[in-house]
Amino acid sequence: MKKFTIAIHGGAGTISPSTMTPQKETAYKQALQAALTAGYKVLEAKGSALEAVTHAVIELENTPLFNAGRGSVFTYDGKHEMDASVMNGKNGLAGAVAGVRNVKNPVLLANAVMEHTDFVFLHGSGAEELARVQQLTFCDDQYFFDDFRYQQWQEVKGSDTTKLDHSNEKKFGTVGAVAKDIEGNLAAATSTGGMTNKRYSRIGDTPVIGAGTYANNSTCAVSCTGHGEYFIRSVVAYDIHCLMEYNGLSLKEACEKVVLDKLVKSGGEGGIIAIDQTGVPQLIFNSEGMYRGYYCCNEQPVTEIYR
Repeated sequence: MKKFTIAIHGGAGTISPSTMTPQKETAYKQALQAALTAGYKVLEAKGSALEAVTHAVIELENTPLFNAGRGSVFTYDGKHEMDASVMNGKNGLAGAVAGVRNVKNPVLLANAVMEHTDFVFLHGSGAEELARVQQLTFCDDQYFFDDFRYQQWQEVKGSDTTKLDHSNEKKFGTVGAVAKDIEGNLAAATSTGGMTNKRYSRIGDTPVIGAGTYANNSTCAVSCTGHGEYFIRSVVAYDIHCLMEYNGLSLKEACEKVVLDKLVKSGGEGGIIAIDQTGVPQLIFNSEGMYRGYYCCNEQPVTEIYR
């Protein structure tokens, strides 16, 4: 059987055992396991890498543990503005949405942009109009409400201070997945609720193709999590691809060069998950921890949190 693999992340940052209860750690690992299983089942049934990453991210969006979909943080105005993107390494097609509200699964809307329009990137009410045309599920504000996120917002409400997900853990809350299917196709998907108390319709790297998400069968598929402004300026996901295509670096070398060297020098904190044609995933981060996992065919799934 040809090798297929899926890898996922649920955000990076200052995540240490001292800030985690055993119950909370178990909950995170179970959620990561559920997302890995959802994606793996697609690949096992000879489904596409694109389908696999979409299914995995849907699982992560549906749990309030992660800052995406249901667990999205509150904006300056007390709303939830979500971003997501997908890219298919087989044909180079991509779809992205930013600033969408009340869409249950933004990753499905990003996929709809790719599959049902001639565009790549839609924002706000226009993206929501497409969601209605495609009959995607909308949920009311109560569905997205989480008391921990609300209290987090209350601490900075009315100020110009933004918070990167967990106030006590400094966690960069983005979810994502990368996969290689049995046909050798690669794909990536990323989704986020952004920063707590963000205003002016701020958009991070998650929906920016080449910054937060990228996939190309000839090199790699990448999904990022971190301080979005740094990832945008460094075009992180595409830079990894370029180091492989133009400089001949291996996936591991390219990921380490970007995340552990170039990003660190610019002040950027976070991490990436990536995969290439070998089917061996790379999960690299320069922060204290990253919620992450991978599941290779005929092997046991792995989930990890700390360094």
